[in-house]
Amino acid sequence: MLFMVRFTDHPDRLAVRQAHTAGHAAWLAEHADQVRIGGPLRQDPDGAAVGAMWLVEAGSAAEIESLLASEPFWVNGLRAGVEILLWTKVVPAGPATL
Repeated sequence: MLFMVRFTDHPDRLAVRQAHTAGHAAWLAEHADQVRIGGPLRQDPDGAAVGAMWLVEAGSAAEIESLLASEPFWVNGLRAGVEILLWTKVVPAGPATL
């Protein structure tokens, strides 16, 4: 199943993002079989990240919650919250290549 995972960051923790970006990127590379697409969310192109969105392949939301237990941004307190929702591709019609 595919899930949309939307993170909200603490706005005052840019230093945490900067300190753990390399570890976060390495963690994502290790989990590329599950975190299929991801990236930061911004309010404008030049603005700081306010969170992130991932598409994750997993058997359940609980599996994703378990996965987050080792994710550097999560472990080090960058994330203020997370929303995990089941996602189904509709548009465009047909299978998606991720």
